[in-house]
Amino acid sequence: MKRIFVPTAGARDWQRLLAKPMLHWKKGRSAMTTAACWEAMPGQLPVEVKAILDSSNEAELTGLQLLAALPEWEVPLPGGARSSFTDVLALASNNAGLVAVAVEAKVDEAFGPTLREKRADPSDGVLGRISYLHEVLRRESPLDDQIRYQLLHRTASALLTATDFHASAAVMLVHSFSPTARWREDFDAFSSAMGATPLSDNLSVVPGFAGPKLYLAWCAGNQAFLDDDLG
Repeated sequence: MKRIFVPTAGARDWQRLLAKPMLHWKKGRSAMTTAACWEAMPGQLPVEVKAILDSSNEAELTGLQLLAALPEWEVPLPGGARSSFTDVLALASNNAGLVAVAVEAKVDEAFGPTLREKRADPSDGVLGRISYLHEVLRRESPLDDQIRYQLLHRTASALLTATDFHASAAVMLVHSFSPTARWREDFDAFSSAMGATPLSDNLSVVPGFAGPKLYLAWCAGNQAFLDDDLG
């Protein structure tokens, strides 16, 4: 795992960072759409992302300025065969301090297997990782079998990264470019299971976290970027 980063020359530079560059880099899919969106206004958060964070009226999240956006941010986790890769890690700041925003980008892709499906794997590595994720998320009791596993490790990645950077807040943000907000019910189920308190229609705070505080957000992306062909 490297921690040396080179600035992009444009959105096409994101392709080589993907686990399967030829398979995942397609017009109208999440990888290409996200790259087009985040590269459209270099040096700034996407307009819709900033609006969602501002809607919280939380001192940590309002008026944020983007410091760095890191595609395919890698977070090592115990167990399993590979690290957790965040589609975009955004580091942003305001007068209250630094915020780490872990972005999970979607068009119509699901959030992967449920916890029931993951728990059916008898290997110690998988079960050990699930246990570790519950520890990071400060769960005293296991999350329900129907919760999507990907939402756990993306949220844990946000918390772990925020802690590493001594950030005041961690945000797990789903950047959805789906015209129908597909899979929103899975995000809502996870937020509810975490006991999150709504701050607006699309953003909530999870109690029991401080230094960093933990937020969960759903952001409707600009669908114009679905038409960008960066192949």
